[in-house]
Amino acid sequence: MLPLAFKFESVPVLVVGAGRVGARKAEQLIEAAATVTMISEAFIAPVPEGVAYVEERRYQRGDLRGFHLVVSAIGDLAVNDEIVAEARDERIWLNVVDDPARSSFYFMALHRQGEVTIAVTTEGAAPALAQEIRTLAAQRLPNNLGEVAATLREERRAVHERGASTEDLDWRTRIRELLSTNIPN
Repeated sequence: MLPLAFKFESVPVLVVGAGRVGARKAEQLIEAAATVTMISEAFIAPVPEGVAYVEERRYQRGDLRGFHLVVSAIGDLAVNDEIVAEARDERIWLNVVDDPARSSFYFMALHRQGEVTIAVTTEGAAPALAQEIRTLAAQRLPNNLGEVAATLREERRAVHERGASTEDLDWRTRIRELLSTNIPN
């Protein structure tokens, strides 16, 4: 496994299933600026604000075509078999909720402060453990990480504008200076 951060702006994503978990996954994808479509026989949870398209019906082969990433959040093993086969055939990234062995990616437990994101994964083995580790780590982090990232972006931009490279600079002292007054006890 290799954790990566993908840019999802306007990327077409499909969520199959609209229970509590499907709605939560759709919300996470919308927060990442993905263009989310939901297909479900029944919408048990409210459709998250920002979902681009909703179809109340059963999944059909061909539904995955045109999507870059799919989340299957249904409990029907036979339908999941069909989705897994289609995703494999179409070479589409797939997360089968509660079935990490058939998933090609996992959602991570996230903590965000501005543009700083801390992500924890157990590779699908124990999502509740990943969430607990995320919470413990977040409690120990300085509370100004977003501001520090914004300040450093501007400082890096100024270095680039002078025609210099930021690669040769040791940023550790500056980072520690910016963080020093905001570290929890």
